[in-house]
Amino acid sequence: MNQYKNQSFLKLVLRFGFIFLIVITVLKIIMSIFSNGSISGMINEYFSSETWFLFVKMQLAMSTLYGVFMAGYYKFIKK
Repeated sequence: MNQYKNQSFLKLVLRFGFIFLIVITVLKIIMSIFSNGSISGMINEYFSSETWFLFVKMQLAMSTLYGVFMAGYYKFIKK
């Protein structure tokens, strides 16, 4: 029996979205450190006064979409 069928849709969205948010954010930061050559380059790319809001908004949007998609898949499609 699928363990996700008995859980609420919102809980599944939050679970999948939060895990995706953490993993993808850490990967993007690590990849930026290596591509820019330093932590200050990563800070200038993602966390400067002009770009931090776009970075946060993009991460939240991606994790929400992923959470909704995966929750829908496990709740309604997968048998």
